[in-house]
Amino acid sequence: MKALVSGASGFIGSALVARLVADGDEVVRLVRHDPRPSDARLDLDRRLVVEPRSGTGIGEVDVVFHLAGEPITPWRWSAGKRERIRSSRVTTTDVLARAVAALPGRRPVLVVMSAVGYYGDRGEELLDERSSPGSGTLAEVCRAWEEASGPAAEAGARVVNLRAGLVLGPGGGLLRLLAPLSRAGLGARLGSGRQWSSWISLEDMVGALLHVATRSELSGPCNATSPAPVRNEELVAALASALGRRARLAVPATALRLLSGKEVADEMLLASQRVLPSVLERSGYCFVHPTLDEALLAAFSSSSAAGSRGAGAR
Repeated sequence: MKALVSGASGFIGSALVARLVADGDEVVRLVRHDPRPSDARLDLDRRLVVEPRSGTGIGEVDVVFHLAGEPITPWRWSAGKRERIRSSRVTTTDVLARAVAALPGRRPVLVVMSAVGYYGDRGEELLDERSSPGSGTLAEVCRAWEEASGPAAEAGARVVNLRAGLVLGPGGGLLRLLAPLSRAGLGARLGSGRQWSSWISLEDMVGALLHVATRSELSGPCNATSPAPVRNEELVAALASALGRRARLAVPATALRLLSGKEVADEMLLASQRVLPSVLERSGYCFVHPTLDEALLAAFSSSSAAGSRGAGAR
């Protein structure tokens, strides 16, 4: 397989690239700055994809994985941060989708990373790909993000919008923020701790990306989450236990809103999203880490290889 990957140096992207290389696949990086001769470049000023000076171009790849995006941090967002969150997802997806649509003949599969933020704060409601979108800044960004892939789908390309949950893996994502606190005995539930958290291990995230890319029957939204979402208090307790600690603290919702701002607290820290991976499971994906304890054990094990073989069927 030949794959074009944006966000190739990020937490998920680097694990995906490692897996592709291990499988003997060819990887072309899509970058915005300082391209190597073999890299494609995303030129947002001219709204086009610049082909590599040498090697494989976008018209020759089998799949495009679009994983790039401004990090969504749990701190108060400025107007500039809010715009970067949106444009780094929506504008880049639009440019890439139009580049795929403009290709003559065979078009690559386009796999665009989205997020379970699409559903907003939904309390106890069980959510799958048929559920309606929610409200709020993140839900609106996710809707626009997925809609931006429309030109490629309209041109006949197969497009998958992969709605990722909290990704648990070594060296990045949620654990980069929470593990140091838990190791110091400062693990704390957020608010009531009763809100649902939908998560996925890094190995299963990579497996899901490859699964949807190679299953020709899949298109449209697809939740990339474990089949076993947990409440925030369970997540915090399991993380502390995996590190040989106990989680006895709690941060009140009012304190979170004061520290992070109401928007960030309500949409990221306190939002409840009980999401199920219905499309993945129906299409035959087998989770490597279906339970939280298994995912945390893999993340903290010195023998865990984030991009190792074995995740999902290809």
